[in-house]
Amino acid sequence: MEPTDPTPATSNITVRRGEPLVVVTDVNKHFGELHVLKNINAVVTRGEVVVVIGPSGSGKSTLCRAINRLETIDSGVITIDGQALPEEGRGLARLRADVGMVFQAFNLFAHMTVLQNVTLGPIKVRGLSKADAETRAMALLERVGVADQAHKMPAQLSGGQQQRVAIARALAMEPKVILLDEPTSALDPEMINEVLEVMIDLANDGMTMIVVTHEMGFARRAANRVIFMAEGEIVEESTPDRFFTNPQTTRAKDFLSKILAH
Repeated sequence: MEPTDPTPATSNITVRRGEPLVVVTDVNKHFGELHVLKNINAVVTRGEVVVVIGPSGSGKSTLCRAINRLETIDSGVITIDGQALPEEGRGLARLRADVGMVFQAFNLFAHMTVLQNVTLGPIKVRGLSKADAETRAMALLERVGVADQAHKMPAQLSGGQQQRVAIARALAMEPKVILLDEPTSALDPEMINEVLEVMIDLANDGMTMIVVTHEMGFARRAANRVIFMAEGEIVEESTPDRFFTNPQTTRAKDFLSKILAH
């Protein structure tokens, strides 16, 4: 039976752009004694860009990694396009293929060329032929501005180029949603913008994205919604405009006063 109202009464989600795609319900996670995710409830709809911000240790990255089960959860349910995350096995691999992931540290395969990095998943998981996978990969590498690096090894590329390859690799699987976990925090300052520009283009194209980031300019420009976390809880969520100009909670005001002062 379909729920008549997918938005809980306590939610202050202000943007709805289509069907719910990622639904996080009553999720809890501990690392030993540390309660890192406390009764997390969140909905991300198709075509929405949600930016998750907050101080270090607030649970942002853990939440991101729980969405494709790189981290297990202690209780609660996470669904992707109506499917609950399987515990393990082929079902999990299939669902993970629908959830692209871009990490802080790029995580490219060092022994493979850029082109091989981008074609591996489509060939192994999606069953594409090598020729079809390479055609798609070259189009994606062109899109992120590194097609001329296709036959190089990752170590021959700058950090910004490697992260753009990582984004192309995620896109090559034709995921329903892409998770980006602090994708610019390992980059030198002059390389950050080249990666943010690719992310903004994706957002403008309607890609569903969940982005953990410290880049407030990106949040203002590309996000439909900002989720602010502190101490394992979602403290506040609203549109970027409202969040940055009129935060509703003391925690958010304190956080913004510290980061926007620099």
